[in-house]
Amino acid sequence: MALLAAGCAAISATTLTPVATSVDFVNASRPTRCAEEDNVYVKLEGPDISAFRIRAEHPPYVADITTDLTAPDFTACDMSNDPSFAFEPRTTILYEDESIRLVGHRFGSFWRPEVVDFKVGTRNEPGLHLVQLLRRGIAPAVPVKGPRVAQAGPAGNELEILVVYPADGYWRAKPLPPVFLDDTAYGSSFLIGPIAEDGRPYVAIREIEFEPGAQRFRLHFRDGSRGTLTVTEATRSGIDLAVTLETPLPADRPFAALRSMFVTTTQSDVAVAVWPQSASAHRAQAPIMDLKRIRAPSARFGRIEPSTHNLSAPDMVFDRFSSGYDIKPRDR
Repeated sequence: MALLAAGCAAISATTLTPVATSVDFVNASRPTRCAEEDNVYVKLEGPDISAFRIRAEHPPYVADITTDLTAPDFTACDMSNDPSFAFEPRTTILYEDESIRLVGHRFGSFWRPEVVDFKVGTRNEPGLHLVQLLRRGIAPAVPVKGPRVAQAGPAGNELEILVVYPADGYWRAKPLPPVFLDDTAYGSSFLIGPIAEDGRPYVAIREIEFEPGAQRFRLHFRDGSRGTLTVTEATRSGIDLAVTLETPLPADRPFAALRSMFVTTTQSDVAVAVWPQSASAHRAQAPIMDLKRIRAPSARFGRIEPSTHNLSAPDMVFDRFSSGYDIKPRDR
């Protein structure tokens, strides 16, 4: 399982040079028997983090997938006490062109009461609970010899690559599928920005602006801080998301987090963590529930063994952390 080397986040201004750094990955996960509960919670902490990358890659066993497993499993789940607020459901197309389509949904109920503004150009759609970014013009899967069977392709040859839940700040990302699969599943989620907790972690967002040309989400958090998430690459090998935080958080408050599920090694969306060891070319690895607190320039969270839950869901990599910038004199 390859671990991407940490690097420096790109920045367009010629007078600024990013300073690469390590961050603390703090595990606050707890056991569960419910496969639909996000019991995995790994917080990312570090002083003045201003930029980093999140990358989703296929699990190492993806080439061996013949039949995907994506059905939910509510065995041993009791969600009767979850908070619920009523809304008028609706679905709307927020933007579309030849390469992308952006679709917004308001559910009949949601666990947070907040109404977030979602803007594309001069258009504002408040109160959306799910926004899907779809990549268009994807070639259909190519059947191969042997037991692997291509499933029915989605209409219009468009596939989701990213979703955001504006009312609680959760995101999910996935690469384009391998050529022999029509699609793959989402798995782990992540949070970016000032994380709070109210029964479960969330990020309070006041407004999201989407810039279609750059495929950039501008985030206005309720505490007055801001950030961006930009899709910089979406291929069959991975999807890269460049994150910036215009108001870095203090060292003792997480600026991002991984949210996922683990019941057993073969019933999980994430089972292991892998990270580079200092002053060594070797990598350290730990079962996700045994992870405590590590300091590293990057970490990968995923699975080594196939899982009966979201079999094709991607591994998640966090890297390229920058903590502020060194100011260089302008050329005269």
